[in-house]
Amino acid sequence: MPSPSKQFDAIGAPWQIDTAQPLGAAILAAIAQRIEQFDSTYSRFRDDSLVSRIARTPGSYLFPADAPALFELYRRLYDATAGAMSPLVGRALEELGYDRTYSLQPTATRTRVPDWHEAISWNGSTLTTLTPAMLDVGAAGKGYLVDLVAAVLTEHGVTTATVDASGDMLHRGAGELRVALEHPLDTSKAIGVVPVSNQAMCASAPNRRAWAGLHHILDARTGLPTDRIIATWAIAPTALEADGLATALFFADPASLAEEFDFQWVRMLSTGRVEHSPGFTGELFL
Repeated sequence: MPSPSKQFDAIGAPWQIDTAQPLGAAILAAIAQRIEQFDSTYSRFRDDSLVSRIARTPGSYLFPADAPALFELYRRLYDATAGAMSPLVGRALEELGYDRTYSLQPTATRTRVPDWHEAISWNGSTLTTLTPAMLDVGAAGKGYLVDLVAAVLTEHGVTTATVDASGDMLHRGAGELRVALEHPLDTSKAIGVVPVSNQAMCASAPNRRAWAGLHHILDARTGLPTDRIIATWAIAPTALEADGLATALFFADPASLAEEFDFQWVRMLSTGRVEHSPGFTGELFL
């Protein structure tokens, strides 16, 4: 892995950027600015974000230039999962206790997650909310921010780097990484390793955000946590795709996703069974 490392916290998670040479103050400032721009748009945990303004007042809102790729992926995965993966689960997550204060105290209220067509309209730059809507882009947003941070590095001439946002990882440039697949039931162990070179690998598991028998990976059709899959990994050209696909693997037939996306995958079922994509280039120990 390249060195040295730059470590910091952002959007509620530890990050690490590995490069061949130390990152200068100008690059670090540009990265911080890019993260703040993203957070001030998409975070439902801050009152001043665009997402929070949308939740308070229905209407039409112009999004920044990075939004089309994010909304396009969500729309494709919404259709591919028959509505199970949706950016409209924000209210349901809050009611289950995953709110801006991290109370982790479920309320008695259970609001139905609205259908995409009933709640929002997206024209490529402007989102119109037809009913009150609390967006949550956590199923793909952190991966997308990894891509955006990597783009800042490229703009500043850093062409070989690894950006790792706590399980959402992108490698660019020379060399290859061997990444362990963490066992969801015993984080001291790995169920396998996978080589990553000029690719992204993202992992998703409910054990990282679990409370009171609940977790953050919701089926939008029921508004409740899913329970059949306990961990997923996706390897794709971008972290946006890998992060979104890692979530979609909790709900959709992998073969149907493979018809729409070029990616490798692994997932563990609640029974302990491990499945993987045909031609998977990694090594599994189970």
